[in-house]
Amino acid sequence: MGLRVLLCVSLVSLLTLQALPAQASPQRPKSSEKRQAVDTTVDGVVIQSLKVHCKVTSRFAHYVITSQVVNSADQPKEVAFSVEIPKTAFISDFAITANGKAFIGDIKEKAIAWKQYRKAAVSGENAGLVRASGRTMEQFTIHLTIGPRSKSMFRLTYEDVLKRNLMQYDIDIKVKPKQLVHHFEIDVDIFEPQGIRKLDVQTSFLPKELAAQLIKKSFSGKKGQVLFRPTVGQQQSCPTCSTTLLDGEFKVTYDVNRDKICDLLVANNYFAHFFAPQNLTNLNKNLVFVIDISNSMEGQKVKQTKEALLKILEDVRPGDYFDLVLFGSQVQSWRGSLVPASAANLQAAQDFVRRFSLAGATNLNGGLLLGIEILNKGQRSNPELSNHAPILIMLTDGEPTEGETDRTQILKNVRSAIGGKFPLYNLGFGHDVDFSFLEVMSMENNGRAQRIYEDHDATQQLQGFYNQVATPLLVDVELQYPKDTVSELTQHSHKQYYEGSEIVVAGRIADQKLSSFKADVRAHADGREFKTTCLVDEEEMKKLLRERGHMLENHVERLWAYLTIQELLAKRMKLEGAEKAKLMAKALQMSLAYQFVTPLTSMTVRGLVDEDGLEPVIDKSTVGPPPLEMLGPKRTFVLPAQQPSPTHSSVPVGPITTVDSDPHFIIHVPRKEDALCFNINEEPGVVLNLVQDPNTGFSVNGQLIGDKARSPGQHEGTYFGRLGIANPVTDFQLEVTPQNITLNPGSHGPVFSWRDQASLRQDGVMMTIHRKRNLVVSVEDGGTFEVVLHRVWKGSAIHQAFLGFYVLDSHRMSARTHGLLGQFFHPFDYKVFDLHPGSDPTKTDATMVVKNQRLTVTRGLQKDFSKDPRHGAQVTCWFVHNNGAGLIDGVHTDYIVPAIF
Repeated sequence: MGLRVLLCVSLVSLLTLQALPAQASPQRPKSSEKRQAVDTTVDGVVIQSLKVHCKVTSRFAHYVITSQVVNSADQPKEVAFSVEIPKTAFISDFAITANGKAFIGDIKEKAIAWKQYRKAAVSGENAGLVRASGRTMEQFTIHLTIGPRSKSMFRLTYEDVLKRNLMQYDIDIKVKPKQLVHHFEIDVDIFEPQGIRKLDVQTSFLPKELAAQLIKKSFSGKKGQVLFRPTVGQQQSCPTCSTTLLDGEFKVTYDVNRDKICDLLVANNYFAHFFAPQNLTNLNKNLVFVIDISNSMEGQKVKQTKEALLKILEDVRPGDYFDLVLFGSQVQSWRGSLVPASAANLQAAQDFVRRFSLAGATNLNGGLLLGIEILNKGQRSNPELSNHAPILIMLTDGEPTEGETDRTQILKNVRSAIGGKFPLYNLGFGHDVDFSFLEVMSMENNGRAQRIYEDHDATQQLQGFYNQVATPLLVDVELQYPKDTVSELTQHSHKQYYEGSEIVVAGRIADQKLSSFKADVRAHADGREFKTTCLVDEEEMKKLLRERGHMLENHVERLWAYLTIQELLAKRMKLEGAEKAKLMAKALQMSLAYQFVTPLTSMTVRGLVDEDGLEPVIDKSTVGPPPLEMLGPKRTFVLPAQQPSPTHSSVPVGPITTVDSDPHFIIHVPRKEDALCFNINEEPGVVLNLVQDPNTGFSVNGQLIGDKARSPGQHEGTYFGRLGIANPVTDFQLEVTPQNITLNPGSHGPVFSWRDQASLRQDGVMMTIHRKRNLVVSVEDGGTFEVVLHRVWKGSAIHQAFLGFYVLDSHRMSARTHGLLGQFFHPFDYKVFDLHPGSDPTKTDATMVVKNQRLTVTRGLQKDFSKDPRHGAQVTCWFVHNNGAGLIDGVHTDYIVPAIF
């Protein structure tokens, strides 16, 4: 048995490291009591650190949870790392560092990731590591055996978009370590361009006096921070206790200034538009509640439903109109038409709620159609009601069993009756309800579905939902953007906007179109038209980029990607056939491009295996927790023992090297999971030596060109626009540009176009042109190389055609081969360790030892275009900064040559 060390974070995470069973916590100390030093070692295991770092940039939240555990015992110990994250969040990175080796998560298509788990699936085991947990969370857990006298570090990254609700953004953190931690930290860093209006912190486990001492909170202008970093002594539940008082909720809430009605954020051709206007008159409502009174609602369900309805009726405003519809086997209404919310009517409605009783089966179709008819009739017959905000709320705990029971027909009936005129909100009570059916129905009718959990607080859950829609301010909200300027918009049409909420739209801006970008907002408010136009403040954007730099650019693009993927996943529920397949293909492509674990992707952890030789798989959880008997045995992963380096064969297979794009050099080293990469930053016109074999004189040189359509203020990208491949032994020369391929240009040899499809052999060199795609050059007793053509596509970020260069085979090149790529043709080794958050919190930094150099490197993504010149394939690599300093021999300027030949 072991002690379970647990940090629960509801919106952030729940983190567990397990060694021995926890003791019961004694009474909490007073802040004035003196604490004594305490040994935090449990069964030889120490939790050295447990940290949650949350960085929020314009509502986009990036979380990094790290923990380090030390096994000081002389025998192996098992620990469990467990993180509870929101169901709406996407995991984007996971790593374990142990025995001086990093085990990195690799995100791929779910079907590919799970091929190796067919055996486990057949035997009934759940090989995935993420399962549903509670109402809004899912829990990721991995068990790991670590060796004696060693340490391991866990690091999980995930991302989410904070949603404004009832005038604030919430970050709810449940803290429950159950063990004293050497270095415990919660650090929340917030950057909001609008400026932070308020920032508060509450805890349930610290007295106010002690909380004021231990929690540092500050905000000014655009920046806010909350820091909770208790010492071991401050964590103790009493001065002589070895137990912790950290047990409960840690809640951060904030909101932003709303001085300006326009809040447009633009960075790197992506935009985010946040719309939450203030000082509007509340709209009156036309409100119909449709309530399930079938026999399955007996007991607590009907009791809590009545309690909630009685409280909601107390909150209905005098200017509102309302009615109630009940459905069991039969359908009945309280009045059959909308009536004003007078004191007498509200009292009569409450009496009706107290008296109604359960009756029979579930005629859901009949109940909804009557509620819709009451709203439609009221809007048509009473001109006064046409300026109200109509809302239909339906509550059910089961499936349709009476009247029309075919779900497809019910969806059609409801869609036809509502006709897009008002939103339908469906509340599913308990676990027996067909929640997916309710979600599709709400989605098709401009509303949303919410699950009401069977629990002691179900009444409060129902009231809480009503409070979110109780105060409509606008109806028929349209956020419009110039069609020739923007593309790939997220949802920009909403039936209603409610007080305390926020509408967020994101999209892409075409190159050179920023000056014509604007947002027109149209809606109806209290009988009048609401209009406003928002323009981009370019000077303010430049100022923000100086303040937040790459992080702002990265977060705006990832916010767009997150919202787009979430919307695609939601839409797939109501589609079928080819249309659904196309939508899912787009969601998958974006999930892989942005490295998100979504329902379409999985993350495997390479090199880490359990007793059956299976790697861990990180997945999105299924709906609801599976039965315990179906979970299968606990899977514990073992760190592989360090192996001696294998001897090389007589014909060594060296690293695979490439250079492409801006220009990104990528080195794939055999027997290493991740590649190495670096950039060379030089001016257009510079010629760089890529490959040079002194034994034969064979060389490859490349000349840089710039992006001719670069926007002002953008980083000036450079690309290879001209390559020279020469083999002096046979007087062979080949000049390659994005326009032509010229053989022996010095002697006026033949010129080929990229539109040609041709093969040519000359003097021991084989050259093959694949039309509009690539060129393969194979040198006898030398190497094989590929030149990839990058054409300008519609919507391309780069406006200049350029070339990529890929070394496919180099093992026949001499040991003296050099150049920016050539120096890596032969085997070499490197080690990466000490993974930690970098200056850019969206990326992982680490220490790398290579060529007797100790470097700081950053984990990132590059693209390999050898198989797909248009889209490329993601390559995970360790990025070496400063033009490859420390990785390449000498300095990058040593590789500048006067000409391509």
